[in-house]
Parts: sequence; structure tokens; C-alpha cells
Amino acid sequence: MKYVVLLCDGMSDLPCPELGGKTPMTAAKKPNMDKLSAVSEIGLAKTVPDGLPPGSDVANLSVLGYNPAEYYTGRSPLEAASIGVDMKPTDVALRCNLVALSGGGDFRDCEMSSYCANDIKTDEAREIIRFIDEKLGSERFRFYPGVSYRHCLIWDKGTLDIGVLTPPHDVTGQKIADRLNVNGNGRELVSLMERSYELLKGKGRSANSIWLWGEGRRAKLPSFKGKYGLNAVMVSAVDLLKGIAVTAGMEVIPIEGATGYIDTNFAGKAKAAVDALKNGADLAYIHMEAPDECGHRGETSNKTRSIELIDELVLAPILRAFGDGGGLSAERLKILVTPDHPTPLSLKTHTRAPVPFMIYDSENAAGGAKVFGEDGAAKTGVYIENGHELMGRFICRN
Repeated sequence: MKYVVLLCDGMSDLPCPELGGKTPMTAAKKPNMDKLSAVSEIGLAKTVPDGLPPGSDVANLSVLGYNPAEYYTGRSPLEAASIGVDMKPTDVALRCNLVALSGGGDFRDCEMSSYCANDIKTDEAREIIRFIDEKLGSERFRFYPGVSYRHCLIWDKGTLDIGVLTPPHDVTGQKIADRLNVNGNGRELVSLMERSYELLKGKGRSANSIWLWGEGRRAKLPSFKGKYGLNAVMVSAVDLLKGIAVTAGMEVIPIEGATGYIDTNFAGKAKAAVDALKNGADLAYIHMEAPDECGHRGETSNKTRSIELIDELVLAPILRAFGDGGGLSAERLKILVTPDHPTPLSLKTHTRAPVPFMIYDSENAAGGAKVFGEDGAAKTGVYIENGHELMGRFICRN
């Protein structure tokens, strides 16, 4: 038995006028997903428990079979694990975005023009983070470079009682002063952001400020193999998913050219997963960030196209690998295709709505739906209230 999870981050959506009232999932030309959908179990899963934020951290923990209500400690500690930071129990980690601000000489008068610093490249980003650490780092605050715009701040003997630091992708086009709702403990963090702006503005760089959010303490997860008895690998471009994998004892497979956007190396991800399965892995978790990024940017055509590319360049090669001459034809194959959460184009942010899922089993056909999408999944009547139970349902050998 071989298992593949295609986690299409933020793929589900609301009907779009630009798509004739369809969602990107239903408008996309995805013949492989739809072919499997007709013979798969289709339904909806609630991946974000009540009371928790609808982020990729919470939702991917659910899909991987970890109850977020029990294991979630914040987003950034998971990213810190991927970067290689050995957090102390007294440390607080925060996501440190590199962003582009505009519209004001003073920090608080600015607007958020780009939460990703206009797709800043990793080499430039790391240079900036090292500069910020040199200027603003101390025994209490240390900055660590990650990938593209996603980086990490470790706060020695920090506190989680800081008020609200809004994710920057929820501030796009807004005046930032309205979204800095911190208390006295959080003012020092806002001061770091303000000082970074003074250091970077007018320098002609892609980023002119840092933005701190996603605070949390060191994460602990039971091993995935211990929980499910499977050797699992993670294929992803982003530190969040890599960090979950590291914390859960999964192997992380690096992919050259993986960006987390629509220009990512989709084919390389598929090849890495197939190679891992051929070489002894039982389960490959392939995370694709592109639909989510396009949703945050309101890019309707790109979001639809990203789904088509996943179908063409990721799912199709995996199916071929289990066909004639693929080297895995004797193996029973199960595939789970699902978003982690919706990222509607009209809202440009995550929601907590249940997501459609598809479980394909090469040896057991199910009723399915003609097109894999939000409406078809809702009409089946299959609903998983506790999203962390989806993984157990998927790996069941019956």
C-alpha cells in the first residue's frame, strides 16, 4: 500500500463572477482529479476547530491527524523547527515577514502594499534579515532567515500576552496603524517593526519593513510513524510544513526551484514524491502553496491555473508511476486530495468553512462526484466534524 496526500493549500473558494459563478476548483480543467472523483469517496471536512484561527498551521495539523485543540502552540514555532532553531521552553517565536509599506513617511501612516515584499527572492531576503539582526538583534531578540518573505524572530523569555498582531496578508491595502492592537507587552515588538522601517525605507529594496505575528512556544508532536505505523515524507516549499514534518519525525525532501507560488517546481515535487515511494516511503505528503498565494492576491486566473498545473504536473505523473512501466504497478494506491482551508478570492484571506476532500483507492471504487468541487462534496452528505480524523479514515486498509 502506498499513500499520497495532495494538499492544495487554500484551493476551495466561493463562486466567482469572473468564472461565470463557478469556483476555481469547478472552473479549472483538471481531468485527472475529476476522473478520480467519479470513483472516490467525496465529502467535506472541518479542519479548523472552533476557537482556533483558520491558518495553514491549524488546518495542516488537522489533515495530518493531529488534533489542533491539543497540539497547536502557534505558527512560528513550527517554522522555527524547519529553520533549525532549537527553542528553549521560555522562548517565544514569531513569524517575521518582510513586507513593502507605502503611503507615508511615518511608519504608522503607511499602508500594507505587499505582505510578501513583492515576491522577494530568498538571497535578497536573507541579506536583509542578517542586516536587521545586526542592527536590532540582542540577547533578547534574534532574527533567523527562512525562505522568500518568511522568516523568524526568537524572543528570549518572551510572553504570549501581547495583544493582537494581525497577519500581514489580512492588512493588504489598509493603514497599518489600525491593525497594531497590542498591549504594553507588545509595544516592544511594534518598536522593532518601526525601527526596521527606518533602517530599510528609501534603500531601493523589495522590502522596507519587517512585520511580526504568529507567536507561539516550542511545539511537540507525537511521531507520525508511531501514530500511524507509516514512513512518511514531506514535500513542500514553505517552512511551516517542513517544521510540522520535522516535529512529527517525518523526512523532509528539499526541492530545487520550489517557491510556494504558481512558478514553483510542480514537476520536481511529483518526482520527489514518486522517488521516495519507490525507495521505501509509505506516504508522501505533497503541499502546494500556490492556490493560497493566488487567493491572498485576488488573482482569479492564476488560482484557477494553479489547480490545473497541480492536476497536470503533480497528479498525472503520480498516476503514471503506478501504471505500466512506472515501477510501482504492483502497489495498491490511495490518494487524498484536499485543501487545508478556503482562501476566497473575494476576501483575500482564510476562512474556517469545511473543505472538500477526495479519497481515491485503486482497489475500491466509490460513488463519487462527476466534478471534484465544493458543491459536489456538499451534496454527498459525507461530513467529518473533527478534521483530524480524516487521516485515519484515509489510511484505513479496508
